Amino acid sequence: MIKLTDKKIIGLIGMSGAGKTTISSCFEKNSYAVIDCDICAREVTVAGGPALVEIANELSPTLIRKDGTLDRRATAELIFNNEEMRLIYNRIIYPYITYNVMCKIKAADNDVLLDAPTLFDAQLEGICDNIVSVCADKKLCIERIMQRDGISEALADARLGSQHKIEWYRSHSDYCFINNGTKSELVRHAENIISELKGR
Repeated sequence: MIKLTDKKIIGLIGMSGAGKTTISSCFEKNSYAVIDCDICAREVTVAGGPALVEIANELSPTLIRKDGTLDRRATAELIFNNEEMRLIYNRIIYPYITYNVMCKIKAADNDVLLDAPTLFDAQLEGICDNIVSVCADKKLCIERIMQRDGISEALADARLGSQHKIEWYRSHSDYCFINNGTKSELVRHAENIISELKGR
C-alpha cells in the first residue's frame, strides 16, 4: 500500500450488476466521501478534451459525435467485444482518470470509498487500505444490467465477459459480498463491514 494521505481509502470493485451502487450508498451514509470512477471517466472525456483526441486518433473518429462528445454506447460496443480495442482504450483513459481521482482524494474531507470497477487495471489498488468486492451469479447480473441500462442481453453478456470471474474478486479483496439475495440483505452485510472498518 502506498500511503498518500491520512484518510483511509477503501477500494470497491465487482461485477457489473452485482450491487456496487448499493454498497457505495451505504458507505456514503456512513460519512465516507465516495469517488465514482465512472463519473471521473465521464469528466475526462468532455468535448474538446485531450482524451477524446487520443481516442479518435487511436481507436476511431466515429466514436466522437458531431457535437464533440464521446458516443458511449458505440465505445462500449467496440471495447467490450474486442480485447485489443479495450486495452488501447484503457491505456488512453486511465492516466487521465488517475489524475482526476487523486485530485478528488486530496479535496475530500473524510475517509474515501473509491468506487473503481477497474481498480487493478488502473493500478490504483496500491493506494487502498482495504478492498471490498461485490459479485453475483452471472444470470442475475445480466438481468440487472439489462433493466438498469436498457441494453440487449448480448451486450450485457459481453460486458460481463470482459470482466473478471467471482474467484478473481474473492482473491483480490479483503471482503467479498455475494449479492444473490435482496437489497436489504446486501445493505445489512455492508453495514457490518463498515462498522468493522471504522473500528480499525
